[in-house]
Amino acid sequence: MKHTIIAAALAIASFSSAQAASINGLHNTGEGISGTADAYYTLTSSSVSNTVPTITNGSQWPINPWLANTDASKWITPTGTQGESLDPWSNGTYTYTLQFDLTGYNAASAVFNARIAADNAVSVKLNTTSLLSNAVGFTNWSDFSAHSGFVAGVNTLEFTVTNYALNGGNPSGLRVEFLNSNVAAVPEPETYAMLLGGLALVGAIARRRKQQ
Repeated sequence: MKHTIIAAALAIASFSSAQAASINGLHNTGEGISGTADAYYTLTSSSVSNTVPTITNGSQWPINPWLANTDASKWITPTGTQGESLDPWSNGTYTYTLQFDLTGYNAASAVFNARIAADNAVSVKLNTTSLLSNAVGFTNWSDFSAHSGFVAGVNTLEFTVTNYALNGGNPSGLRVEFLNSNVAAVPEPETYAMLLGGLALVGAIARRRKQQ
């Protein structure tokens, strides 16, 4: 009997612990070697042609005045030349995307907190849900988060950067850091069976003790 009770308790505990997990696929910008293409972010639209998001070198301009690169994240730029002057006569628009998959998880339970910086302004969307609108600043962070708007399967985060027109010395970049995230797994049928069996056993023991 003692072993049965322990097994029931373990089943309940495993059900609870299996539910909480970080969201896989929420990558910070610049997870890689400076000067190489960012493996996780793509440019779906750009004011210049043939562009690939490239990880910046922390010792080269425009890092300082831009926020300094860290081990957690680095700036990415729309071209391989991080100090390239862009958009001399009209505002440029650069849309970066990051995708992550919630297959096997309860999308309604997903949450994350993050921060962002951009040269010059940035808006953020999760699928069709707006998370941040026209945050301005490359010397300071802007916070954003998501507590809804997730879907089962593949989700898309869209970061639209506006680079204000300037004829000379006008680079553009994006910096994203995810601070924390959480999502509940969808339990397997066997897990539900273990939970229900464990609860039934605990209930039966409680009734038996009450009768005694």
